[in-house]
Amino acid sequence: MSINHIVTPLDSAVLDSKEHYVFYHKMIDFAFKELIVAVQQQALCNNQEVRLFKQYNDLLLYSIEAMRIKYMYDDEDNMKVDLTYSGFPNYLEFRYLFNDLELRDDYLGKLTPVNTLKEEFLDTLMRKKEPIKKSKLFQAASIVYYSSVKKQYIFNRFVQGKILSVPKNPNGDLLTSWSFYDVSLNRPFICFMYFNYDGTRINDYKDEIYEVLKTTADRKMSLDTMAYTIDRKLAKVAPKLIKRIDLGPMHNVFAKDENDITHALLEGIGKKEIPLESYAISLKIDEVVSGSEFKEGGFFNKQILQKWNDVFKQKYVFAPHRIIQLLYNKTPELINDLAKPPVEIVGMKIDKP
Repeated sequence: MSINHIVTPLDSAVLDSKEHYVFYHKMIDFAFKELIVAVQQQALCNNQEVRLFKQYNDLLLYSIEAMRIKYMYDDEDNMKVDLTYSGFPNYLEFRYLFNDLELRDDYLGKLTPVNTLKEEFLDTLMRKKEPIKKSKLFQAASIVYYSSVKKQYIFNRFVQGKILSVPKNPNGDLLTSWSFYDVSLNRPFICFMYFNYDGTRINDYKDEIYEVLKTTADRKMSLDTMAYTIDRKLAKVAPKLIKRIDLGPMHNVFAKDENDITHALLEGIGKKEIPLESYAISLKIDEVVSGSEFKEGGFFNKQILQKWNDVFKQKYVFAPHRIIQLLYNKTPELINDLAKPPVEIVGMKIDKP
């Protein structure tokens, strides 16, 4: 599998073989399961945040697995991957999943019945002693895809979490979370907001909160700008802490960007210093906390707003031990810029022919 054979037209790269896609899916699934464990072990999030972090990542991995099934035996089309500062599927792939599943019944009605397909497979394998044609395998994969994949578990452009009570938290009595897939970056982000509510029943105001988050906090922007906008639009909410996790980019053999980690990793693979399945994950956590409050407006429309402290930015890198050694040798200045030394996670191994 030569890295020189991977075609990368901007953010909609088409890998050049089904073997590449199989390898890609295995790597993404393996790497992000390791990431979930590492985030918890390193206490980058509290217990409640870790549970939510895992739920959003589960949706992401479920969606990527659905894409794998969808394209498994499709020779006419391939999943598009953003290989520049991302490593994730192009956002449109998630939209295609939604569009497909909206028409689930129509597609299932047009596909060959399962029993008929089973009989054809048995006849081909047992009586004719021939391999199953790819077109038939694609039909079988399509049946699995349309009958088993659930639309409600697909990672949407914006995913809203519930409002939870956190009475012992010093940053606020309530917590809500959301996740979004930034269309321009093709990367997922996970956000947490701790806040107080100036009312009696939060359920009476939750629709307003959800609407503001969906319309003003659904893309990457300056975190203090996001915080101020949310605060200004929600008169009964006093946000006290907003935390945003930027997942990625994912550095691996498929990446084609100018990132220092990507460059070091690809150079190491090219020189056979590290194996082909080597990978690393960048993760950034930005936090902004309310330092005090101030009043704005006239006598009849006065509103209490938060005065936000400077945004606290932290960068992390997760990688197997050999990759960490490589980064210390190749990019020592980058290591010094991290919030803590690179976090070691388990390396992936692929079966050699």
